Order: sequence, then C-alpha cells, then structure tokens
Amino acid sequence: MAGSLNKVMLIGNLGKDPEIKTFEGGNSLARFPIATSETYTNRQGEKVTQTEWHTIVLRSGLAGVAEKYLKKGDQVFIEGKIKTRSWEDAQGERKYTTEIQGDNMTMLGGPRQEQGSSQGPASASPSNAAQPQSSPSLPQGDEEDDLPF
Repeated sequence: MAGSLNKVMLIGNLGKDPEIKTFEGGNSLARFPIATSETYTNRQGEKVTQTEWHTIVLRSGLAGVAEKYLKKGDQVFIEGKIKTRSWEDAQGERKYTTEIQGDNMTMLGGPRQEQGSSQGPASASPSNAAQPQSSPSLPQGDEEDDLPF
C-alpha cells in the first residue's frame, strides 16, 4: 500500500452542550461527546443496543458554529480523523485520550423549537385570533350519499 488513511465519519447525538475554550489571538476550541448506537438481534433472539461514546474536538470556525447552534441531544454528522493525545498527570503518570478531530460538521434534524413557543397550525396569531373558526358541515340534504367507501 502506497499510503495510509485516517478518516472518521460519525452520525450521533450530543451527550452534553459543547464546552468552549477561547485562546489568545481569537482561536477557539469546542469539545463535546456524541453517542453512536448499533442495534442487533443476538442468538437468543433479544434485541441488543450497544452505544459508543466519542469525544469530538472542533477548532476555529466550526467551534463557533458549535457554540452558537449545538445543544445536548442534537444530532450531527462529523467527518474528521482520530487523534490520540498523551500527558502526565499530577502524580507523574502518563495518561492518554483518543478524540475525533472534526474537519467538517453537518447539523441534522429540523430546527429546534424553543420551549413555550408553538409554531403549529393550532397556534393563534394576532391576525386570525378574532376570526371565528368554522367547521366543515355536511351539504344540505345529503345526509347519506352513494359513495362506494
């Protein structure tokens, strides 16, 4: 093989709101977990769901989008690569973490409805609040019709 490839594509739901860090010079970083789930039927015929958690890291422009628009529970599509970092903790032990460095993000699902507001057809607005609601009625003299259904 002439080269290698480090590419990840995930669709999952945020486990919590993004944590944002801002650095000198205006750069920012967003970090949040997403859950991906796989469901299958085992040999005993029981449905089993396995959930994996992935830590997503977004930088600069994508971090700003995440800060502004993403909330816990939102579904996202992330493209990126796997990165492993290491550091020494306070006791001198070597620690490791594996993260997904996002290069591209697509927000999935519809627009979020704010709590307390309804945009459905049943909501009243000032323009139609005073108008009487009419209900459909049967045509005069056609109590029974000869339709085949």
